[in-house]
Amino acid sequence: MFESKLISRLARELHDAERTRIQIPQFSQRYPDITLEDGYRIGCEWVRIKVEEGQQIRGRKIGLTSRAMQQAAQLDEPDYGVLLDQMFFENGGDIPYDQFITPRVEIEIAFILKSALKGPGVTIFDVINATDHIIPSAEIIDSRLVRVDPETGSTRKIVDTIADNAANAGVVLGGAPSRSQDVNLRWQGGIIFRNGIIEETGLGGGVLGHPANGVAWLANRIAPWDEQLNAGDVVLAGSFTRPVDAARGDVFHLEFDALGSISFRFS
Repeated sequence: MFESKLISRLARELHDAERTRIQIPQFSQRYPDITLEDGYRIGCEWVRIKVEEGQQIRGRKIGLTSRAMQQAAQLDEPDYGVLLDQMFFENGGDIPYDQFITPRVEIEIAFILKSALKGPGVTIFDVINATDHIIPSAEIIDSRLVRVDPETGSTRKIVDTIADNAANAGVVLGGAPSRSQDVNLRWQGGIIFRNGIIEETGLGGGVLGHPANGVAWLANRIAPWDEQLNAGDVVLAGSFTRPVDAARGDVFHLEFDALGSISFRFS
């Protein structure tokens, strides 16, 4: 297990990479003995730095919950991160492209909790009962660590993405709030348009069979750290399509079968 001093230094590297928009080498390449716990501690320290600077925690995200996303990232298990208030952007507005390094867009369903979820043993039924409403969302992912090492060709490991806050960089909520009981989330369809062209389509069932399973997985996954999902949290259940690359000037429109739509432009 890494010493606290190293954890703090690596968290500061991530913080500087985000600020300068310059990616840094993978931690797993530089420290082959890094553990999942080390990655988690680095991510937590990075969040602590942000909170110390005045940002507020608004929820959590689950990543790599679908086969499509795992194939795109070349990883075979989910990851998770923290949502901060400065990551949220308005539906229908402009998003500053210079705020990111290599932004990509995902389509997700967000669960807004009315009561806490603490594992172990959280089930899909617990998630449904703890949810106040669901709302369509777009997640903007980015990477402060290089995705592919230029010298070895090695791709990021799960410890890298955990340390990198599961690549989270932005969130757009939109559409119409709905009760989770009123929507067949497993068959909820979604389409990502970029500049008027359909780039990706998918179904909510791509997220571990049902998006609520993603939330249950997260509640159980963070339980060993004595953490829980709290009432009022925004929880992104995971994308059910591959991410779509974004460039300056791109206009994105995300349509959901029964939940409405989201639109924004990278300016």
